This record gives sequence, C-alpha cells and structure tokens, in this order.
Amino acid sequence: MARTHMSGDVSRLDALTSWHADWSGLRVAVLGLSVTGFSVADTLAELGADVLVVSESAAQEYERLLPVIGVRAVIGSLSTAPEELVSFAPEVIVASPGFSPRHPIVVWAREQGVPLWGDVELAWRVRDKVLRPDGSPADWVLITGTNGKTTTTGLTAAMLVAGGLRAAPCGNIGVPVLDAVRDPGGFDALVVELSSHQLWYLGLQSTPDPVSPLAAVCLNLADDHLEWHGSAEAYRDAKAHVYDSTRVACVYNKADVATRRMVEDADVIEGARAIGFDLGVPGPSDLGIVDGILVDRAFLPERHTSALELTTLDHLRAEGLSAPHIVANILAAAALARSLDVAPADIRRALEGFRLDPHRIEIVAIAGGATWVDDSKATNPHSAASSLAAYPGAVWVVGGLLKGVDISTLIESHGRDVKAAILIGEDRDAVREAFGRHAPDVPVLEVVPADTEGVMARVVELAVGIVAEGDVVLLAPAAASFDQFRSYADRGSKFAAAVRERFGRSADGDADDAPDASR
Repeated sequence: MARTHMSGDVSRLDALTSWHADWSGLRVAVLGLSVTGFSVADTLAELGADVLVVSESAAQEYERLLPVIGVRAVIGSLSTAPEELVSFAPEVIVASPGFSPRHPIVVWAREQGVPLWGDVELAWRVRDKVLRPDGSPADWVLITGTNGKTTTTGLTAAMLVAGGLRAAPCGNIGVPVLDAVRDPGGFDALVVELSSHQLWYLGLQSTPDPVSPLAAVCLNLADDHLEWHGSAEAYRDAKAHVYDSTRVACVYNKADVATRRMVEDADVIEGARAIGFDLGVPGPSDLGIVDGILVDRAFLPERHTSALELTTLDHLRAEGLSAPHIVANILAAAALARSLDVAPADIRRALEGFRLDPHRIEIVAIAGGATWVDDSKATNPHSAASSLAAYPGAVWVVGGLLKGVDISTLIESHGRDVKAAILIGEDRDAVREAFGRHAPDVPVLEVVPADTEGVMARVVELAVGIVAEGDVVLLAPAAASFDQFRSYADRGSKFAAAVRERFGRSADGDADDAPDASR
C-alpha cells in the first residue's frame, strides 16, 4: 500500500542543518540526473538517506553509478508524477535547476506539500563537513547576474587565492557546490555562481538556518530565461534572492538601477553594507575609475577623503581585459575580494595572470584582413550588447533560440551600427523582422544549411564576401545554441574551426596584435 504524504515532518527537516545531523532513512526524491543531480544523490547516499532519482533522461555514466552508491532510479517520461514517486512518498524533493516552476513534478510536489530544495540549500545545510582550522565552515560568496557571472566568479576566486585564501569557484560555473563542500582538502571560501533557476529554489527556503553569504552581487539584470520563469518580474525576483541574509557586503551595479533596488529591498544581516561599482568616479562605499585608475573607496577607513589603487586601464589593456564590460566585472570581483580583506596588491597580481574563459570575446584568428571574434557565450541580448559596444561596426553573426526574449530592443539600440548581419538559428524570422523595423539599411544575410555541420562554414563564406581590411567578424548570437549545437561552447568551437579551415595556416589567433576591444 502506498504511503501518503501530507506536509512532511517539518521539525525533522529543520534539524537537518549539519553534515553530522541524523539524515539516516530520510526519504528524498532527486529530480534530474546530470552533473548536479548526481552530486545531490551521491551526497544524500553518503549521509544515509533513502534516495530515489527521478529523471526523464540520464547520462550513461551516472545511471551506471547509481546502483554502486545504493540509489534507485526512475527514468522516463515525467508528464505526470510517476507511480514509483507517489508510492515513495518523499519527505523532501531536491530538484536540479532545469526543473521549472511549471514542471509537472514541481507542481505535484507543491500541491502535495512536499518541501522543495535546490542543490544549493542542501550544500549549505551540510557545509560543515570539512571545517577550517578555527572550526568554522568556509565563507560563501554568491554571484549572479544576467551576464558576466562566470568571468566574475573566476576573477573573484583568483583574487582570493592571490590573497592567500584557499578558495574554489563552484556552482553554475560547472563544479557542483556540493562537490566543493565535500572536498576533503577544505576551503576558506567558496565562490558560488548561481543561475536564476538555482536562486528560485533558494527563495523557497523555510529553514531556521538559511543560506547566509559573507558577500553577494547581482552584476546586472536584463530579460532572460522568461520561458522558465514565466515573466520578467519573476526572473527579477529570483535574482534578488542572491542578497538574502548577506552578512558583510551587498555589491551592486550603480549603472543598473534594478540591482540597487534589489539591495534596498533585501533582508540582510544587520551591519551589511551596500557597495556600488561602475565605470565612473566612485563615491564613498564605491569602486570605480579615476583618471584611468581602478580604485576602491569602500574598504578603507578614510573612504570619504581617500582611495586605494587596484590597477590601471593600461595594465588591463596589456592583459587583454580592457573591454568595458570586463572592467565592470573586475570591479565587482574586487569589491567581493576586498570584503574578505584581500589586499589591493594581491588583486593586481591576480589580474596579471588572469585569462578569460574560451568563447568570451575570444579572438580566434586574424585572417583575410579581418579579426574573427568568438563571443558565443553571449547567449542573450544584454550580453551581446556588451560585445557590440566593444566592437562597433562589426559584421555580426546573430541568432539561435531566443528563449522567449524580444531581440528588437537590442537591434534598435545597436543594429544600425553594424556593417552587416549574418543570421543563424531557428528564430531567424524574429531577428530578420527586427532588422526590417529598426535597421532597414543594414545588409542582412541568412544561413539555412542542410545540416548543423555546415552552419559555420557558410557563415565564414558569407563574411568573407563582406569584410574589408581591418573589419571584425563578431559571433555574439544573443540567443541559446541548442537548436543547432550541443552548447554555446560547441557553437564557438565550430565557428573557430570554420575560420581556420577557410584560412589554414594564415589564420593567426594571437590577440596581442588585435585591435583593442575597449577603443
């Protein structure tokens, strides 16, 4: 006979705020079996919980490992709650970030009163598995934003390490936060990149010990993932949870009023400060730029009359880090690092060896008289706008899956400035129509290949027919990649491969000889 579940044993869940609490026998359903889902299942199995994984599909490596760790799985259609899940009567469900609020299992769970956690809440509850020498768990630094999350996460972690801290980037950056929490080496700080999906689940917390970061930032806000959240307001509300219960520093973007309002509305720990950043002259409690020098006027006693030099735009230019949106990310990361007492000299040293991730304004070749730039990671209009501002007059390769986002505003603001547009992807009609309304004089070409492998070869062929000496061909799609590619990385790699195939050994990817993106 199936067990029935009303609202769960809330008192028991409230007590589960330590790795050393009694998790044994707790019935937990884990939704999803990708890298995050497996890390959740593996953690819970180690804790002694009774775990059932429910997923529409599974990577073969993870499915094969589940019996080894003593976890059962139901793999198949999830259009309704499967009988195995209903019979299991979970006391709590831990969902992977891909499960939206309208997914049938999530809806079922909320109707049944089953508590819903994300992997981040579980990680916070067990964060004391490995302690620092003083007996405390690692501090958490949370990073979100529509764009720049991964770059800022990497920058922040590099600055903390340069300052002598054991720090790890984790979360949405690729390493599940649970894996970082369980690392036997331990850390002084975890720099956690959070997607809006993870933050939505974080907003469901009802524990007496909620996630409480030492510092947090929302870098910027623009419409994205509306098909997941259902509205721009819901997306914004999810992002705002990054500041919940912040203890020391709520870092926000002075150039983006939405992030300031998030901080103003946030329920934080008494004593937490609002720290602003932008590319202008900073006021007290801000980081900014004065006469080409990046400065801190927030983390020094004399901030009303003095500032600390962090680095200069000339130094960043020499490191290939001078594009305006990258400079903004550097200032945000520096604010987070300074909240953990990292010295300005260590921040400067971290920047000297820092390199941007692949597919983020990456110059893949200088060939055929043009500079070919892969910014495939620009998967939404806001991110693509930064790329277009860095490379005005480029031949713009744009398109893919728009995820419910209106691209017309981007084309209205930047479309008239491009030399030409080459359209790719499933949602080309919307892009073409937007050019027709807002930039009718810009040449628009389209790629309609018979197979995915031919997309970028055709892009390069069309671009070669347009470019003149000194031009830039910019892949900044402003859209997701899954209509034609495995990922944004696959899209960028195929673009780079097509350029090199076209030009052979004459293609030189050395960025040192490339035009400065900040000019």
